[in-house]
Amino acid sequence: MRLRRGARQATTHPHPATARTPLSLSGAHVVLPTGTVKNGQLVIEGTRITGTAPENAQVINAEGHWLVPGFVDIHNHGGGGSSFSGTAEDAQKAIHTHRTHGTTTLLASTVTDDMDILVKQAGLLSELAEQGDLAGIHFEGPFISPCRKGAHSEELLRDPDPAEVRKLIDAARGKAKMVTLATELPGGIDSVRLLAEHGVIAAIGHTDATYEQTVAAIDAGATVATHLFNAMPQIGHRAPGPIAALLEDERITVELINDGTHLHPASLQLAFHHAGADRVAFITDAMDAAGFGDGRYVLGPLEVEVADGVARLVEGGSIAGSTLTLDRAFQRAVTIDGLPVEDVVAALSANPARLLGMDDTVGSLEPGKDADLVLLDADFALKGVMRRGEWVVDPQLG
Repeated sequence: MRLRRGARQATTHPHPATARTPLSLSGAHVVLPTGTVKNGQLVIEGTRITGTAPENAQVINAEGHWLVPGFVDIHNHGGGGSSFSGTAEDAQKAIHTHRTHGTTTLLASTVTDDMDILVKQAGLLSELAEQGDLAGIHFEGPFISPCRKGAHSEELLRDPDPAEVRKLIDAARGKAKMVTLATELPGGIDSVRLLAEHGVIAAIGHTDATYEQTVAAIDAGATVATHLFNAMPQIGHRAPGPIAALLEDERITVELINDGTHLHPASLQLAFHHAGADRVAFITDAMDAAGFGDGRYVLGPLEVEVADGVARLVEGGSIAGSTLTLDRAFQRAVTIDGLPVEDVVAALSANPARLLGMDDTVGSLEPGKDADLVLLDADFALKGVMRRGEWVVDPQLG
């Protein structure tokens, strides 16, 4: 496990400032929904953020640092050498890896496979969601276009028959949060309506849809663009395709993979300009190698080679997810892309939390919400991570 210099992974022994002792983090730039408070204070009691610090609070000087909400990743296939397509132990390794990089709320994303395998995996992942380790499940595939399959096995793809979509929802026992579909395929619009009726996010992705077909899917209830720009037709002046429709509609939240590989910086700026900071969700689309290293991996039934941090299919060379962690996405967005810190916090925390219907407990540093936070240094490098009042990465500040 790689931790940034100066940070230390928490041990099984609790830090003195855990649920037993109120904690006051003082002196940092605290990013709140209303803006950034310089020389601010954040008070934690038990697992929650509170208001005024009690007299017995342990005061930690965080001067020169930034305090931001824990990150919320709605599209993640694994990390730490393990994936969400394996065992419960594999899933726990992936969860822990991303927590050490600031992701305190996480959807587990599946990858295209045989339906029986996906049903079985849904049952396993739903148990982790039920015990609070995951926020839910995102099914990416098998209901996607062969023309835009990316790192998905073509022979396992199928049309989005509502009955098959319902089968996955039922297998997830109420923990299905999102399904990515190519909505132009037979059954696509009916499946979008089915998902909306069951409170599951319908995401348009791995699609070859026209502009008009995309508008129809949005009108039917789709609310997310799966990794916008990637695995879909590019904008044409006579055939604008799905990107234009997804950017212009206020009902759509657009996912962006800000790793420097999936998107040119100008495309990132285009999305922020047209969608606005309140409609962007930074994601990792991470696979096993995230937080682990280069080498050979398996993504579903496909073999992947990771070199210099870029994952590509061994056969065909298509980009196969990313090795991104959200702390790196944050740092890049501020220091390279030049985005305001507040907009980046919205894209990493508030917007995805709201999308999942979890903004009453996570996504911002407000009294009454879970004590999920990330401590960054002046260069926006990760120094500490707290989840529900306990340090995952202990910053060891005085």
